[in-house]
Amino acid sequence: MAVSTTSVAGIVAGRNPLEYSASSPYTIFLFQAVFIILLCQLVNYPLKRLQQPRVIAEVVSGILLGPTVMGRIPNFSNTCFPKASLPGLSLMANVGIILFLFIIGLEVDITFIKKNLRASLTVGMINMAIPFGLGCAIAKGIYDEYHLSDDTLPDIKFTTYMVFIAVALCITAFPVLARILTELNLIGDRVGTIVLAAGITNDLVGWILLALVVTLANASNGLNTLYILLVAAGWFLFLCYPVRLSMRFLLKKFTSDLQTGEPSQVSMLSIIVLVFISAFFTDIIGVHPIFGAFMVGVIVPRDNGYVIKITEKLEDLVNVVLIPLYFANAGLSTNLGLLNRGIDWGYTIGIILLAMVGKIVGGFFASRLNKLLWRESLAVGVLMSCKGIVEIVVLSVGLNAGIISQKVYSMFIVMALITTFATTPLALLVYPVEYREKRDKFINGEINWDGTPIAKSKNAASQSIDSSSHSLETTSLNSMSIETISKFQVSKLVVLVKSLNTISNLMHFVHDFASMSKTENDNNYKVDVKALHLREFTSRTSHLLEVSAQKSEDPLTDESNSSSILSILRIFTEMLNVHFTSSSILSPNKNHVFSINEQILESSSLLIGSHSIKSALPEDELNNFFVENNVNSEESSDFSLYKKLFHSCKCHFGLLLSNEGVTSENEKSYSDEADASTLHKHDSSGQLFGRKAINLVLNHDSVLSASDLLALHVTFKLGFNSAQVNIFVQSSITTAPRGFDQQIEKLIHYNSGIDLVIHHIKESVNFTDEIVKYRPQISSELLIVANNIGREESTLFDKNVTQIVDMSVLEGVDVLIVKAFQSN
Repeated sequence: MAVSTTSVAGIVAGRNPLEYSASSPYTIFLFQAVFIILLCQLVNYPLKRLQQPRVIAEVVSGILLGPTVMGRIPNFSNTCFPKASLPGLSLMANVGIILFLFIIGLEVDITFIKKNLRASLTVGMINMAIPFGLGCAIAKGIYDEYHLSDDTLPDIKFTTYMVFIAVALCITAFPVLARILTELNLIGDRVGTIVLAAGITNDLVGWILLALVVTLANASNGLNTLYILLVAAGWFLFLCYPVRLSMRFLLKKFTSDLQTGEPSQVSMLSIIVLVFISAFFTDIIGVHPIFGAFMVGVIVPRDNGYVIKITEKLEDLVNVVLIPLYFANAGLSTNLGLLNRGIDWGYTIGIILLAMVGKIVGGFFASRLNKLLWRESLAVGVLMSCKGIVEIVVLSVGLNAGIISQKVYSMFIVMALITTFATTPLALLVYPVEYREKRDKFINGEINWDGTPIAKSKNAASQSIDSSSHSLETTSLNSMSIETISKFQVSKLVVLVKSLNTISNLMHFVHDFASMSKTENDNNYKVDVKALHLREFTSRTSHLLEVSAQKSEDPLTDESNSSSILSILRIFTEMLNVHFTSSSILSPNKNHVFSINEQILESSSLLIGSHSIKSALPEDELNNFFVENNVNSEESSDFSLYKKLFHSCKCHFGLLLSNEGVTSENEKSYSDEADASTLHKHDSSGQLFGRKAINLVLNHDSVLSASDLLALHVTFKLGFNSAQVNIFVQSSITTAPRGFDQQIEKLIHYNSGIDLVIHHIKESVNFTDEIVKYRPQISSELLIVANNIGREESTLFDKNVTQIVDMSVLEGVDVLIVKAFQSN
């Protein structure tokens, strides 16, 4: 048999690369895959800005590729998606959906359902029952109008058809729902907890009902249906007990996977083979293969984030490549042009209304039974109306099984798109952030429901008396002065960690602030430390699993998710004998401040973040500095985060700006002129922990603001681990009244080994030049300054702080900017 030279030589010999060839079907498949993936990314770009899940873009892309839009272009379908190539595309798409259902099974947390059993059963079942009943009602009209009149469809009993339509209306897309909850920062909210529990229950029951429908459609008689159901149930029991227990035993006996949470290559091989075996078995008994894959996902052990690591190994290939292929394949079956009659769009609108009203009403009444407020209950109903990718899978199963026609399939695709698209804006409308904050204050007894504050009794407002010598005041700095600041204590030091390169500066600060100094002093105190590891939430399923799993109050559970950073801090604080807790925060960038504030239990805590000083400067000052020093400028992505924290943090906040690698001109000249002995003396003067000197900048000597007092208290606390404290005061006269200096001297306790020097600088003199004049080797020291910006201001720093930061860049000194918490 002769071999075609064009098939061997390719386009050089004149071969058409888009022509399907049975000997090399992968050629056109690769083109189709690239085309589909890029189109999905293109469509997702604007939809992502509207806070829409990626599934919307994938469904829309599939419709665009189908006969509705691009299919109307002459020869488009025959050229890009010839019929002979569709089986290959369908094969890869179905492999993807099998793996996707396995990942969905991994998301099902049976333990979480048990912990929230009442909510999962009441909300989950009632929320399904009402739209299920409405679906049964409208199924009669759809069956008579579109099934009985279509001779191309197989003979399906009305009961089978009715159950399928009802399932299509009552199902909730749990994967998309969980992502929406995360985007809206509702995972830790009681609304989110109920929705997650009900969503998992809804998902489980929905897949069982769909399996029943497929079984009824595939069975030739009632007895065969019974046999298929019994075999499917027996297979699930077989997986749940012998297989699951054997899997756990083998993983513990022969591997360390469950201890480390990291699946080995052999484990991954065994699990994926089991997925394909289960999918094969459920397919040959008359149930769709996706159910077999789903069953395996449910039984995989969840110890130490094991399912998260499995998902990480699979999700990129599945979500980026295979799932878009599945939707494109489904889109080729979607033809909105078939909806060309008024009755078609009448049924389409009716399906949309019944799907949304049924889910919203069911969720509302079920949530009210769980004693949620009416807006919370309405939010539960709205969120449960989300359809998404699960709905598309259900519809595709029904279409392939011959239960519904292409026209009915197109109607329900429109319903799935609209309900999914509407979920996020409707949830924000009925359950805004302002309402959630008001509800929290009402539940905590801070305000009445009309917004008026609740006056606290004197006994409740009074502070406990410390057994040593002074009373403990941790409520507010607003009514304090220099004389009373000694009564104030920071209740907890909260360290905000975003990356490994900032951890050394934070460790330095934790040592100096939280640990007790060698010098015994009644005014010094030990502070508990909590570390927050802040990470960006993405659309990855592994991130979704991790966020959903962050419900345990055990800090070690959260710590395991970012062990490399948090473990370093844990070990370090253990060496300091400081009590330590930690939490790994995974949230979208726009929700970072909200997520951080959720971790703040007391307004008297001090939150400390650290960043490169060059990345925090305003852009115009950055450009001037970088041009002068020949450094490439790069705007920090954290700029907006710190600005929001200065304005809306629920506790005291401090930003530690590091100048690592920046050397001042004074330091350069000092190094150039020094001999070896002098350099040795200079280097040895520094300590591993504890700075040579702490410098406080006060912009006036009149009544100090709450932020000024916080800066003074931080200086006082750090002074116990430092040899010298310098306070620079900008005064209208050269020397301030003696009372001002005496108050500070009494606070700092300079006679207890601390060398205290107070410098008064005239307002007419360049403030930063005078600081450098007094401290020429300031690069090895720390500057502390208060950031007195108002809530209404949109800047990161006030004018005085900006000058200090600009000077610190030129001199290579670290600077700590603090702002005290002020209640509304």
